[in-house]
Amino acid sequence: MRISELPSGLQRAKALCGFMLILTWTGLAESRVNRDFAALKADAQKSFQDGVTPFVKTYCIGCHGQDRQKGGINFQPALSNAGDATIAKRWKQAAANVKAHDMPPANAKKQPTDSERQAFLNGIAQIKFLSQKDPGLFVIRRLTKVEYGNTLHDLFGVDPTIARELPDEVIGEGYLNTLSPLQSEQYLSIANEVLDRILPRGGATPSSAQRRWLGSVPRSGADLRVAARTVAGSLARKAYRRPPAEAELDVLLGVFDLGRTNGLPYYEALRLMAKAVLVSPQFLFITPQGEGQPVGGIVRLDDHQLASRLSYLLWSTMPDAELSGLADRGKLHDPAVLRSQVKRLLKDPRSRALFDGFGAQWLGLASLESKTFDAAKFPQMNAEMRWAMYEEARLFFDSIVRENRSVVRFVDSDYTFLNGTLAPIYGLENTVTGSRMRRVKLTDPNRGGVLGMPGVLATTSLPNRTSPVKRGVWVLEQVLGEKVPPPPPNVPALEKQDQKTVAQLTLRQRTELHRTDAVCANCHKILDPIGFGLENFDAIGRWRDRDDTGGAIEAAGELPGGKRFSAPKDLKTLIAARSDDLARNLTEKFLAYALCRQLEGYDEVVVDHLMETLAKDGYRLQTLITEIATSYPFTHRRVQDSIASTLHEK
Repeated sequence: MRISELPSGLQRAKALCGFMLILTWTGLAESRVNRDFAALKADAQKSFQDGVTPFVKTYCIGCHGQDRQKGGINFQPALSNAGDATIAKRWKQAAANVKAHDMPPANAKKQPTDSERQAFLNGIAQIKFLSQKDPGLFVIRRLTKVEYGNTLHDLFGVDPTIARELPDEVIGEGYLNTLSPLQSEQYLSIANEVLDRILPRGGATPSSAQRRWLGSVPRSGADLRVAARTVAGSLARKAYRRPPAEAELDVLLGVFDLGRTNGLPYYEALRLMAKAVLVSPQFLFITPQGEGQPVGGIVRLDDHQLASRLSYLLWSTMPDAELSGLADRGKLHDPAVLRSQVKRLLKDPRSRALFDGFGAQWLGLASLESKTFDAAKFPQMNAEMRWAMYEEARLFFDSIVRENRSVVRFVDSDYTFLNGTLAPIYGLENTVTGSRMRRVKLTDPNRGGVLGMPGVLATTSLPNRTSPVKRGVWVLEQVLGEKVPPPPPNVPALEKQDQKTVAQLTLRQRTELHRTDAVCANCHKILDPIGFGLENFDAIGRWRDRDDTGGAIEAAGELPGGKRFSAPKDLKTLIAARSDDLARNLTEKFLAYALCRQLEGYDEVVVDHLMETLAKDGYRLQTLITEIATSYPFTHRRVQDSIASTLHEK
């Protein structure tokens, strides 16, 4: 017998039992998670007390304490509040310095043993469990130039390049929250241009766009303010990407009244109101809407916030009708609905914005267009070549997303995308011709993946030569997610070496000479092998067997841990084998980009949980994106008041 065939009383009883069972299971699962986290927190406290505190007091506090704060660093407060998210970055930098044997400095009287260093590093790695469960603040940020142009296109059908005069953004974690007077003037100018294109002026016959946005002229005797408020509500709902508050409509109606008071006809007063919408913070910024009902200082994002956060993450534009409709009906917080929307958005062509916003920033290709190259040595680096290099990376990134491949394929792959401009860099000028980019099977095992990609190799080079150090840092930080300590001050570049002494030396020999300086040796013994493993690729990514001095390329090297390689293909294999590190690095970087802020504190615990899920699915990229878009910090936020109360308690 089916439930629907049971008497109504039994149906209700059975449904209630099922509901209670779900609550019980959920409660048990949450209780288990809380117990597990409590145990991890206890272990972290012991590890910090046993491994970090004595290390800092013995080897660090003399230079970085209350009495002496060399470099402006004081570890004393950090010892008493290790889990404070505001000092997480300092702990990470300290760990990187200790791991590289940069700290304590070589001239220090006391030096830790290897076991002391490891105990310190183990303790730092567990500090994340000392943090409170916290999704972080919702970062109020301005639309980027690309997002702004795309949003104007989706709203009014204008070309996105209408925003071309806006300044480019400074690359960071993906957020901007300032607005200069110059930018305010630019936004006002662009708003005028948009309205000029869609709304005729001077008593002309209303266009279809004008009727669509501003409605028809009210009948004679009708209340124009009532009609204007209706227009304001419709316009603001679309432009603000959520239902407007009554107070917001009052402001817009005040602008309409101002126009009418100054003698403007009805449509011209509406035009002034529309301009106010286009230069309003509600349009130019992505903001939270109200505080909701916080629990422990935490509130769930409302559906409209979540819709905007998702669409700007994956499309770099406003939510479409389907996503907005789900938000209006309060359906987006249903996990199944949210996951299906992530999948739908990724299938849409607009998801190419994911590379332009995140992928190019991750790979460092955002600077390729403006990077300087020696025109005499590399005349190939014209606008067409730079475009092809960027497009190769974009299409490759897009293929991994759409085909839901493992993130390991970013490093170890056997295909790429080429056209006649880029093919000669690969030595395939006789195989690939024409301007159209197409997928090409690669037979050279040294190629394939981002390590052998010309755009990446070019951006990690100097204007006139390769840079093994820059390439080594790029692989460690951008691919493997390791923290590389900054170079010590006043270290001279290779070009400052005595030119007579190094005239007959290869670049590798000159760099190894540089490593004889004890200040430089610790970091370079990690960076240089990776960089030299890619030396067969010149400054724009062409294969070579000899460097600029005519000396033979020596690409062999050894990674920390004793893993040896003799060519780029071997290095690629070794790095691809570190699938956990590759996946964690990409997860951390994409989560930071999605949240528009640096990761801190509890975020690392979230990443641990994400990694468990990703590992079960082979680290597939769509899974990574979906899990982040449905994660706790992406769907929740800390309210402002909780910060003040926390600071007050401290």
